[in-house]
Amino acid sequence: MTRDDVTAFFESMQAKWASRDWDGLAAGHTADCTVHSPMFGHLQGRVAIRESYETLFCTFPDWDLKLQDLLVDGNRVALSFSVTATHVGEFMGIPGTNRRFQIFGVRLFEMSPEGLIRKEQRMYDFTGLLLQVGVLRAKPAKVQ
Repeated sequence: MTRDDVTAFFESMQAKWASRDWDGLAAGHTADCTVHSPMFGHLQGRVAIRESYETLFCTFPDWDLKLQDLLVDGNRVALSFSVTATHVGEFMGIPGTNRRFQIFGVRLFEMSPEGLIRKEQRMYDFTGLLLQVGVLRAKPAKVQ
């Protein structure tokens, strides 16, 4: 894949994120793809990945993914992003709180020769998300 091919692929995936198209997002992964996610753990295969997208959009229906930097090195891709969303559905056993949150992160990809995602590693501020929606509670550090 050329850099232009990779850029076009992720632009098309961004349109699927914006329309909450979990089938289209899953189709961007190889049938045997692996995804490692703080929220969903280890996912193997397109069916499990599709289910994770569906769960995500049911829990956070206004999930707004903004892509920032796209770095391409052969078949390896790094993509920084930000997300804002509202916790509406059940998440980690907690009913929807209607709390908004914002997180930042990076997703690392290995692309297949066919131009699909073969492996994905998601890294983002999961603790910050849990604090913002109220799953975790913390006291601010005291300045001494």
